[in-house]
Amino acid sequence: MTKITADHLSRDAFVYIRQSTADQLVHNQESRRRQYGLADRAKQLGWVTVEIVDDDLGRSGGGVTRPGFERLLAAICQGRVGAVFAIEASRLARNGRDWHTLIEFCGLVGTVIVDEDGIYDPRHSNDRLLLGMKGTMSEFELSLFRQRSQEALRQKARRGALFLGVAAGYVKTGRDRIEKDPDQRVQDALGIVFAKFAELQSVRQVHAWLREEGIALPTACHSAAEGRSVVWRAPLYNTVHNILTNPIYAGAYAFGRTTSKVSVEEGRKRVRRGVRRPLAEWDVLLKDQHEGYISWTEFERNQRVIADNATGKGNAVARGAARHGESLLAGLLRCGHCGRKMYVAYGGKAGRYHCEGALVNHGAERCISFGGLRADHAVGAEVLRVLKPLGVDAAVRALEAQAGEMSAAKRQLELALQRARFEAAHARRQYDAVDPTNRLVAGELERRWNEALQVVRGIESEIAAIEARKPAPLGEREREQLMRLGADLELAWSHPAATSATRKRIMRAALSEIVVRVEAEHIEMVLHWQGGDHTALKLKKNGVGKHRWTIPEDTLSLVRELARFMPDRQIARLLNRAGKPTGRGNGWTQGRVCSFRSHYGIAVHRPSEWAERGEITLEAAAQIMDVSVMTALRMVRRGIVKGRQVCRGAPWAIEAKDVAAYRARNEPRRPLPADSAQGCLNFQ
Repeated sequence: MTKITADHLSRDAFVYIRQSTADQLVHNQESRRRQYGLADRAKQLGWVTVEIVDDDLGRSGGGVTRPGFERLLAAICQGRVGAVFAIEASRLARNGRDWHTLIEFCGLVGTVIVDEDGIYDPRHSNDRLLLGMKGTMSEFELSLFRQRSQEALRQKARRGALFLGVAAGYVKTGRDRIEKDPDQRVQDALGIVFAKFAELQSVRQVHAWLREEGIALPTACHSAAEGRSVVWRAPLYNTVHNILTNPIYAGAYAFGRTTSKVSVEEGRKRVRRGVRRPLAEWDVLLKDQHEGYISWTEFERNQRVIADNATGKGNAVARGAARHGESLLAGLLRCGHCGRKMYVAYGGKAGRYHCEGALVNHGAERCISFGGLRADHAVGAEVLRVLKPLGVDAAVRALEAQAGEMSAAKRQLELALQRARFEAAHARRQYDAVDPTNRLVAGELERRWNEALQVVRGIESEIAAIEARKPAPLGEREREQLMRLGADLELAWSHPAATSATRKRIMRAALSEIVVRVEAEHIEMVLHWQGGDHTALKLKKNGVGKHRWTIPEDTLSLVRELARFMPDRQIARLLNRAGKPTGRGNGWTQGRVCSFRSHYGIAVHRPSEWAERGEITLEAAAQIMDVSVMTALRMVRRGIVKGRQVCRGAPWAIEAKDVAAYRARNEPRRPLPADSAQGCLNFQ
């Protein structure tokens, strides 16, 4: 009894065709011909209309999205399919879900499944059992193939001999060794990337600098015709990032740096490949396997810097890259109360550090908050104190960097020019070797020669442009100034040309983290240096209603006292001599003293105040007591006559009654004789 009925023949036959990879499409063409040949078999079995479903060529059957299979299921559910043809069960599905879904739908609508071994009706229990076993075997076979191939790859990788691809900058020598690319231009370009990252400490800044200087980077390109080749392209961010994070450039062999993650989206398995794994989870890591462009220690340091810059990934430990904000401690502060990272908020140029982790995560009250100017100044002064011995060395390095800043781009163009001249000479030799009368060949070779010469002229013009904008070398005066700045690091720190981003990079080079606590009216900071040492700082907070330009209380009290003794002009002179600046750090003038008094409600000095208090000046007291000023001063200091002085340099205020009493006690007891013959000796 045949399983194909008239009902089956009245509907269409569907031939499902699939191959897993693009490589199979290119090389396994006989398999594809066999699958297309199933259409002839369907016609031999009696079907008139045969539809071929080949939308899934180059797609795996392991559960990923397959539009052709979806179209086949939709047609089965509509009742339009009488039979499904495939050369084997693995072509229809390599996972149990898709396979059993297909059997279930075919059994519901009465569709038969035909392969090279026979015809199966899912409505029959025996056929359903056999189809289920075929699907299970197909799924197990795929898992077995994958396990064998992956274990073989791991075994070879453990020996450091597996090279699926070689990064730009290296070439394969033999089957299981790599060496540096002998092309000097390739080596110099990669060296520039690592050198600029050590200077700028940011992948984005290195990429921007390479773009600005017009430096191309080598990229490994693979093609079926030419194999592996190096192509020079304008740098992309991903290219720079891959160079800085690839351990091959540190002389290490690594395998298993990425993995695949499987998720279910809209009822379908979604495989996300190329997910990066932490270094501790790599399958294989063999150091010192070949010559590197940097050391492994420098590679690890670069990874820490890149991880610190990745604030956009929600990492609470990351400090963030040095940006252009004025706050110097952004990214370095950690709350000593809750342990969370602190952030900065700007109200103009002045920043304020705050910890809001408890508010955001738990809805609790804010942790701590304080102004940034005083903290920045204190930490900056401490960093300068520690780094002061390194100032001269930094100046020498700056001189070397100024000399080599333009040489990197020029060096790359010179190497490119050598390559372009070689290509032009090669094109010329090809043109000279051909018969000039053979214009079909000579014309093409002449065109190639002209193109090569144009490339040479273009590179020569770029080199000339670099020479034109090259800054003049530092003269002796500039060199002396730079060395002076190096010797006086505080002057270089406050120099107008020093940007906040530069100061931040200096901070990060010296400090790893700062733990902050706010206790009462003080800010307690613990500075964690890169070398492992710690330094404690304690700062006084501004009072409520105070700002960074507020004059200290002792200066305010001093002005109150001085206003009772002297006018504003003399007060300004005295404050300047005492070294007490205004709130903004300026010197005092008569107008500033007057404005300050008006702001705090201090009355202006009146000449009659001395008499109202019963006080006289030191000079007046000396005149009354008929002694010199120095004698009167000694008498005041010994307590013979009472007097007071607000501060050093201020006028002495002498009690008038004490002077009068002293005068009365020391009046001459005998009157002078009236004899005109007795003279008076006046010593000049």
